[in-house]
Amino acid sequence: MKHTKLVAIPALAAASAVALAGCVPNAPEGGAAAQKIAVTATDTDCKVETAEATAGTITFTIKNEGSKVNEFYLLGENGLSIASEVENIAPGASRDLTYVADPGTYFTACKPGMVGADVGKAEFTVTGEVQALPADEQQAADDAVATYVAYTKQQVSELLPQTEEFANAYASGDFDTAMKLFPLVRKHYERIEPTAEQFGDLDPKIDYRKPGAEAENLEFTGFHRIEMDMWIDEARKNYPDEDIQPLDEAGRKKLADQLVADVTELHDLVSSDKFELTLADISNGAIGLLDEVSAPDGKLPGEEDEFSHTDLYDFYANVEGAEVAFETVKKIASAKGEEGKKLVAELEKQFKAMKDLLGTYGSYEEGFVDYSTVGQDERNELAAQLNALSEPLSKLTHTVLGLEEPAE
Repeated sequence: MKHTKLVAIPALAAASAVALAGCVPNAPEGGAAAQKIAVTATDTDCKVETAEATAGTITFTIKNEGSKVNEFYLLGENGLSIASEVENIAPGASRDLTYVADPGTYFTACKPGMVGADVGKAEFTVTGEVQALPADEQQAADDAVATYVAYTKQQVSELLPQTEEFANAYASGDFDTAMKLFPLVRKHYERIEPTAEQFGDLDPKIDYRKPGAEAENLEFTGFHRIEMDMWIDEARKNYPDEDIQPLDEAGRKKLADQLVADVTELHDLVSSDKFELTLADISNGAIGLLDEVSAPDGKLPGEEDEFSHTDLYDFYANVEGAEVAFETVKKIASAKGEEGKKLVAELEKQFKAMKDLLGTYGSYEEGFVDYSTVGQDERNELAAQLNALSEPLSKLTHTVLGLEEPAE
């Protein structure tokens, strides 16, 4: 399979290393004595005294030797799913993070200033036996929700400063930089899009396409309005009956300022103590993310990024977001008997197959191909694998909540 015309550069993609933040409950008290691991956090690094531990209770003691308030994260194998975290570690202070860990590969990281990119991300390996879920099903559900809320907060904490950088480049007329940043900034939004859609008119302001805004008599703003201005030749080709002219400096600044204001509002709403989700929100959100791909105006048909043709970035980010949601609740699903275990195994298989197939088209670091160069046979292959993933994923909510599936 041959693909051409990559649409990103590694230097900018490298800035997209992901950490996760939020407020995740620590392990319950009691049980075997915890393994204790010292962590030194600074403004530029995150040093963990050992990169290995045994499954069970682990206590990380984090000392902040930097000048900024810091956070420490234990991330899942995919670098996105959050295992646990501790936040608001003041300069000079120490905090403990206690977590009951299953065997597997994790990552540790810190976030000085509690916003933007993480630092000192490093692999952490846990060996031994799988740990049991809390006997209290409600506690297991509460832990999963807190984990996913933390993940969502982290994505908006990454989204905001990157949006500011993108908007500043665009407003100043530096289209070369802005065009390179465009798909990389958007991945943080695409990973949590169903959650963002809960906040009334924010999603239309941030992410509506031209036809959607016009159909609802809304002002066309946000990422796609800026996309239209930067890739204006494609816009004129797509809308030949319209007199599409480039925006002047004042017009660009107005759009850029509005996007930053809207993303800031989203960040503040998600970061608020009042922000809540349910277990069903998580599993249904995973399903919704794949629906975003296959919708008639979505990524698979090539309608999402109709001017830049960077749809594969959004496609991959939607799949990543769905996988994080699945990973958050999969242990609960596995505890629902043999059918739950079979569903988890099938979803693990299909998520891998989907990401492997998308990987043949590129990556964030190396760039994904221009989607307009992807032929119909290849799109059909992507659609078939998406269907193979979507079908079992549609059963996740009923399995996690212990409900009977609706009759067909």
